[in-house]
Amino acid sequence: MEIILWIGFYFFSFYALIPALISRIFGFRVFLRGRTEREIALTFDDGPDPDYTPKLLDLLKRYGAKATFFVVGSHAEQWPEVVARIHREGHVIGIHNYVHHSNWLMRPKTVKKQIERTSEIINRITGVRPHYYRPPWGIVNIFDYRRLGHLQIVLWTSIFGDWRKRMGADRLYRRMRQKLRPGEVFVLHDCGRTFGADIEAPAQTIVALERILQDGQQAGYRFVGVDEMISLTENYQKTRRPDAMAASDSGTEERPKPAELRKPAHRIGPWKKVVVSVWMLWEKLFHVMFRLQKVGDDDKFNFRIRKYTGPAVQLRDNKRLNPGDLVMEMHFENRMLFDMGMSSRSSVHTAIRLIREVEGILPHMARALDYAPNGDRVKALYGVSMIHRGSEGLGFQTFELPRGVFSWMTNLYLRFMLSVINPEGGKRVKDYGERLTARMLIMERDDLLSWKDRTGKQRPSRSARSNVPEAAVSREPGINPDQLGHSM
Repeated sequence: MEIILWIGFYFFSFYALIPALISRIFGFRVFLRGRTEREIALTFDDGPDPDYTPKLLDLLKRYGAKATFFVVGSHAEQWPEVVARIHREGHVIGIHNYVHHSNWLMRPKTVKKQIERTSEIINRITGVRPHYYRPPWGIVNIFDYRRLGHLQIVLWTSIFGDWRKRMGADRLYRRMRQKLRPGEVFVLHDCGRTFGADIEAPAQTIVALERILQDGQQAGYRFVGVDEMISLTENYQKTRRPDAMAASDSGTEERPKPAELRKPAHRIGPWKKVVVSVWMLWEKLFHVMFRLQKVGDDDKFNFRIRKYTGPAVQLRDNKRLNPGDLVMEMHFENRMLFDMGMSSRSSVHTAIRLIREVEGILPHMARALDYAPNGDRVKALYGVSMIHRGSEGLGFQTFELPRGVFSWMTNLYLRFMLSVINPEGGKRVKDYGERLTARMLIMERDDLLSWKDRTGKQRPSRSARSNVPEAAVSREPGINPDQLGHSM
């Protein structure tokens, strides 16, 4: 039963929840925001609509504005003349599935068919295949990253709830006006025929949008399609990169002042607060489903004893950890990781503090073997971590995760975790993503027991850990789902 729960839990997490959060936090494989001097992207979902889309096109034409329309394939099939006009007037057309169903609720094959069918409809009407895709509600699943390589996924910076009639044109205008600045990607709706929307809601969108177009013109802004927004952003990044390199080579880059290094805490925006809250709830569910036990005096660490199901590994003193052996699996509390990241000066500082916390908990882990069920049969302490430098000094051995789908998903999750726990995390994932790889951390039972009578300030003698050969992993078939997410 536990295996079934485990597979279901991880299937939902890795198929749906985590990809959605990763995309939102640091823009993995999606376009979220532009880097422009005066351009704003208007995007419209759920259309076309035979009544409101033509009125919207009249308005855009009157102000010389361009936009992007993410059309629902079944709607495009019903009103091809509206799609043809969108194309004829120079706007960008993207895909919004054939029917307005969430990608979370469809199989990967079904999502692919929806996209291909909508692409064929658009191509048949306009003679051009679309290059952009927005999943309904902006929700991606894990396979969208790999199956949509030919399409650019486009999300947004601002969404206003304009699909509900009760929003009202005045309130909608005020919300949009607060976000009116270069680089923004607005999502609005030109059709109210989808589930949860009001059929007359686009009328208020058109009224509010006219005021926004007027304000934008007065401020000197341009309203463009996502194709131009992406192109301008790429050009901006190319021109910025040589400047940064030149400054670095000349040694003239601005260095942080000592006072800046001592800033007490980092601030996070409202969206990241939501992400963190979901992450904490996810952890609570994980604890309940897999019966994690707390260890130590300050609720920072948890463990459980289970069968090891990964590849066989060669440990010190000719000892070996084989599939089926019992391991003590180590888990950090997400709240501790988050608080640590928010109060650290950098990701390096976070890693140093993390190693110190592990050093302090190892005596408690060793003592837990005395009272934990089957503790006398545990062969090793085990975890998976992307932060593993310095762990060898505590007695751990590190091993590569054999390549495969589960290794790939583990790295995906841990990169997401890194982006959450530290303000620099998202930037580090973007800049060094290929070098940030998870590794198995394993401490043989005798090494763990050597911590039993220590205070955490004293480390056991390293004589037993000297002259250790390079850790070896048996190249047996890939990793079981049971290995995923046990992160340090």
